[in-house]
Amino acid sequence: MLAQKLSKFHIILASGSPRRQQFFKDLALDFEIRVKEIEEVFPDNLKAEEITDFLADLKSKPFDDELKENDLLITSDTIVWLNNKALGKPKDNKDAFAMLKSLSNKKHQVITSISIKNKNFQKIINDTTNVTFKKLTTEEIDFYINNYKPYDKAGAYGIQEWIGKIGINKIEGSYFNVMGLPVHKLYKELMNL
Repeated sequence: MLAQKLSKFHIILASGSPRRQQFFKDLALDFEIRVKEIEEVFPDNLKAEEITDFLADLKSKPFDDELKENDLLITSDTIVWLNNKALGKPKDNKDAFAMLKSLSNKKHQVITSISIKNKNFQKIINDTTNVTFKKLTTEEIDFYINNYKPYDKAGAYGIQEWIGKIGINKIEGSYFNVMGLPVHKLYKELMNL
């Protein structure tokens, strides 16, 4: 259905995330993966979805000069928002441990922004999901980090992995947003093109 609607576009997914790539396959889309390394730095004054909107846009900028008329570029960024602070991807084991410890027994937000861009337009959308963790033990955190290597995930966890199954008490909003892409919102925007 969506593939038919977008048949005149050449879809470029600018993401190295295996989860985002799988979502695109699940939507039955023909797409090319094209990744450009950028430093994910944002101004200090930005808060919550302003950060992910900024980063999704930033990830799209290196493609500006090469987009053809029928190209449709999709970039995305996810953060975990806790106590008025963004948690990105952990740098190492110690950083991952500190992040998970800070999420333990608390509610946080997972915010994802998506930029949909071609030569003539750009639209940025975002979604927020509330996630509540139970009190995590030191052993549970260590087990997760050592067995699941969460270094490519915002907030140092994947909801679909062991820690999500044993540690998350409550979720309000899109599960797939927590995995890194609010598929329902992307689908709606693409259907409206």
